[in-house]
Amino acid sequence: MSDVNNPRRADQVSAAAMRRFDPQRLWALVRKESLQAIRDPSTLLIAFVLPVVLLFLFAYAVSLDVRDVRIGVVLESPSAPAQELAAAFAGTRYLDVTFAHDRREVSEQVVSGKLRGFVVIPQDFEQRLARRDGQPLIQVITDGSQPNTANYVANYAQGVVQTWRAGLGAEAPSAAVVLEPRYWFNAELESRRSLVPGAIAIVMTIIGTMLTALVVAREWERGTMEAVLSTPASVVEILIGKLLPYFVLGMLSTLGAAALAVFVFDVPLRGSLGALLLLSAVFMVPALGQGLLISSITRNQFLAAQIALFSGFLPAFMLSGFLYEIDAMPAPIQILTWFVPARYFVSSLKTVFLAGDIWAVFLPNLLAMTAMGMFFFLLAKRATRKNLE
Repeated sequence: MSDVNNPRRADQVSAAAMRRFDPQRLWALVRKESLQAIRDPSTLLIAFVLPVVLLFLFAYAVSLDVRDVRIGVVLESPSAPAQELAAAFAGTRYLDVTFAHDRREVSEQVVSGKLRGFVVIPQDFEQRLARRDGQPLIQVITDGSQPNTANYVANYAQGVVQTWRAGLGAEAPSAAVVLEPRYWFNAELESRRSLVPGAIAIVMTIIGTMLTALVVAREWERGTMEAVLSTPASVVEILIGKLLPYFVLGMLSTLGAAALAVFVFDVPLRGSLGALLLLSAVFMVPALGQGLLISSITRNQFLAAQIALFSGFLPAFMLSGFLYEIDAMPAPIQILTWFVPARYFVSSLKTVFLAGDIWAVFLPNLLAMTAMGMFFFLLAKRATRKNLE
């Protein structure tokens, strides 16, 4: 019997034709998903309002710069040089100085947390200054419960003393070596210029992973996903149709965040806009793939939100180098960071904003993000069945 007269063979050919990639079907799915996203206020809030709020928080509320640290200066010596040194401590904008004549007045404030430490200018300060035998001029006591601030207080107190002695001219011992520190890429040492580019990665993770996981899981709950699966559209068409609108939302949000960073938060964009968009587009691949995989496995909004939080947002926040240096982490945690897509994106964003288009940094990061994205999409395709079970 010929294939023409074989009904089963004809049905198979018709089904195969229906499963082929069809641009018109894909456009219909993209249009349907776009209209649904536009009509959903929560989606627009997450895509456009939440990034602005987060960027303002990271730019102004979160700061790694140590300024106006409260310290005490115990002035035990009444001599003129001791008075001048005390004035030098009070004259810096990085310290908020409280003066006292007895260390017992400030030691209790250090215990209570009102002060982060205190400097003692001893009674024999003038004699120590005149001897020049290497004996310490002052005593610095800091609150070690906050190690970073304690190191800052100790180092800055030493810097104030060295600067003050250098201003004495001939009375101060001449240094054999003069150090002039210079900082590349962020000469002002403002943490905002490092935090804001990293915050863009957090924003992209929220849109790509959390938003996609929530939206697609909601369709599984409502049964609309099963309706889409019963159509002639192929799995590839459905996946692309679902994710393409959120990809566009993510890119628009990236442009808005970059504009805020440059024009509002004064973060320089030393690289090109094309490199920034390329890095963002590639990062959206693993972010969207991870969100789609989570929704396909859970099919429940609450569970999808929890998994997206613990597997997407928190690793991007804690293990990407956004706030904490990866090199300072324990070795097992450093190995874990290699599997966090945001690690590569944060590194690339800081480079493109602060250093420029350095493709020796970009290319390995782009390859890593692409590989992770393909892995997530393959798993999501296997999890998204084209039949109703």
